[in-house]
Amino acid sequence: MNLKYLLERAEYSCLSGEADKEVTTLVYDSRKVIEGSVFVCISGAVKDGHDFIPEVIEKGAAAIIVEKEIVLQKDVTVIRVADTRLALAQMSAAYFGYPAEKLKTIGITGTKGKTTTTYMVRSILEGAGIKTGLIGTIEAIIGDEVIPADNTTPESYIVQEYFNKMVEAGCISVVMEVSSQGLMLHRVAGFTFDIGIFTNIEPDHISPTEHKDFEEYMACKGLLFKNCRTGIANIDDSHVWNVLKDHTCELETYGLSEKADLRAVNVDLHSKDGNLGVKYQAVGLMDFEVEINVPGKFSVYNSLTAIAICRHFNIPAGIIQSALKVVKVKGRVEPVEISDKFTLMIDYAHNAMSLESLLTTLKEYHPKRLVCLFGCGGNRSKLRRFEMGEISSKLADLTVVTSDNPRNEEPQDILNDIITGVKKANGEYIAIIDRKEAIRYCIENAREGDVIILAGKGHEDYQEIKGVKYKMDERDLIKEVLAELKEEGIQVL
Repeated sequence: MNLKYLLERAEYSCLSGEADKEVTTLVYDSRKVIEGSVFVCISGAVKDGHDFIPEVIEKGAAAIIVEKEIVLQKDVTVIRVADTRLALAQMSAAYFGYPAEKLKTIGITGTKGKTTTTYMVRSILEGAGIKTGLIGTIEAIIGDEVIPADNTTPESYIVQEYFNKMVEAGCISVVMEVSSQGLMLHRVAGFTFDIGIFTNIEPDHISPTEHKDFEEYMACKGLLFKNCRTGIANIDDSHVWNVLKDHTCELETYGLSEKADLRAVNVDLHSKDGNLGVKYQAVGLMDFEVEINVPGKFSVYNSLTAIAICRHFNIPAGIIQSALKVVKVKGRVEPVEISDKFTLMIDYAHNAMSLESLLTTLKEYHPKRLVCLFGCGGNRSKLRRFEMGEISSKLADLTVVTSDNPRNEEPQDILNDIITGVKKANGEYIAIIDRKEAIRYCIENAREGDVIILAGKGHEDYQEIKGVKYKMDERDLIKEVLAELKEEGIQVL
């Protein structure tokens, strides 16, 4: 492959050697350099690729892409760009033959709702016979291949590699979560999204290692709408026009507001035989009844987003209705059906904001009792423990404090911190370190009309203790508990 071809959509200057030369592989990890590779020096938060230049030359790299001043190397082509992350995205797109141009690309950004909405969209499209790939927080799905995720939005090279695999697998479209970090770090540069979606935004990811302030966070989300053909936005979000500032795309809106192009009316939260769901009428750009077996107003927004997207594929209302009725996302208010007398659900809520949103939503169903089981990770902020404890105690009738990824801390110390927060409010609580025993307590002591939420783990299937990840899936724990109770002759309600 010719280096000049890889650089055809990038702005660059050749500092030494020549750009018109053959290279073997495109690499941004020095460990993967082979004879003839072009190595892109990424300035990371922990390591700087420029520091590895002598090592990659020793391995036989044919060209190096830099964004900093370096000592020029003999017999090696050195290409200077303004931003090596952007160059990596542009070169990766060329390296894989611009696969995004062979797909209908859908990117979803927002603080909440991205994961659930991507699965809703894929469920609808697949139901209509449109083979669709998915890239997100939980996994990437490429045909029959499922790849666990490390980041919500992978590095640009991986994004393009996945796109290429999707094309080879016969996919027609791809729906992906687009994080603010992914946008800021050019992980989705090098192509233009066909459809970009904004779900909502709240102050989050504000830290020295992420975004310096809320304004930067909004600006990064807004980058998607300068890199898509059609933008679809939640008009009910108070910050929507800040995020969409200077957008370059055609724009559509959805929400509950009468100003929305697609909106939900006659929203009805319902519960039946232990299942919580929602019904409403979609009106405006499309007009039909919607029923979802996922609770809460956020399910209305997530499904409206999915409908707004799938409208562009000319999918009949009946297919959309059928897909939404059965869609279920692992670890996102995921129902576990063990009784028609009470509700048991698993959710990923693992910080104060997400836990408050979750419990507030579930309280709208007026459960007999709202029972919240959760823990907090070790080697993380103690403030999160206090906040989550207080929120659960305020909103839940019973808080079951347990262990969740203690890492290098003692589990009891973490529980003590959570209980400090719990005691700031009036809810009842019990502390059970062993998560399986805590789940057993919830099931064994369930009352008719209870809603029990197991929060924090969601899609995770491990428990991290002192640097080792031990397999632990809450779905398996529930099965084990039910088997033990049956063996002991204890009747589940």
